[in-house]
Amino acid sequence: MLARLIKDLDCSIREYDQRIKRLFDTHEDAFIFDSFPGAGAALAPRLLCAFGTDRQRYAHAHEVQTFGGIAPVVQRSGKQMWVHWRWHRPVFLCQTFYEFAQRSTVHCPWAMAYYRMQLSRGKRSHAAIRALAYKWIRILFRCWQERTPYDDRRYMDELVKRGAELLQHLNKPEGKEPMEESA
Repeated sequence: MLARLIKDLDCSIREYDQRIKRLFDTHEDAFIFDSFPGAGAALAPRLLCAFGTDRQRYAHAHEVQTFGGIAPVVQRSGKQMWVHWRWHRPVFLCQTFYEFAQRSTVHCPWAMAYYRMQLSRGKRSHAAIRALAYKWIRILFRCWQERTPYDDRRYMDELVKRGAELLQHLNKPEGKEPMEESA
């Protein structure tokens, strides 16, 4: 009985996946989210849904970072400061950004370098991935606003032009790989 249920469920999931693919492929902004390294068939549609089609909804990338639960919360009281993640957030949206950032480290050299740079600064793996997601959301937002696909070469040129610290971490082979768990 359980095997039949699993078989039926598997069939339904495949049908949903095919429908999502058809809908995503026909969406006018699909090319934007399909261009991101590591987004693939599962995460590109989720990223598209995260941003939607109403470009007036968010005025700045920080609004997406905050709503999505990626932006840290800083609380201050006197001389004390406490930084933590958002307790109230759309969990699936936060997980989407986290999983995309984690996946991007496999497909994008600067993303892996950024992750390793965060580790070298003493952050733990999950915090390093959230920091990378924070960075990716700014890039996603800009591409979405300008209706332009992501271009890794253009981003690298900008890093070189600004003399970014990240460039120093690009060719360092040592370091820990991101965990394969979700947020």
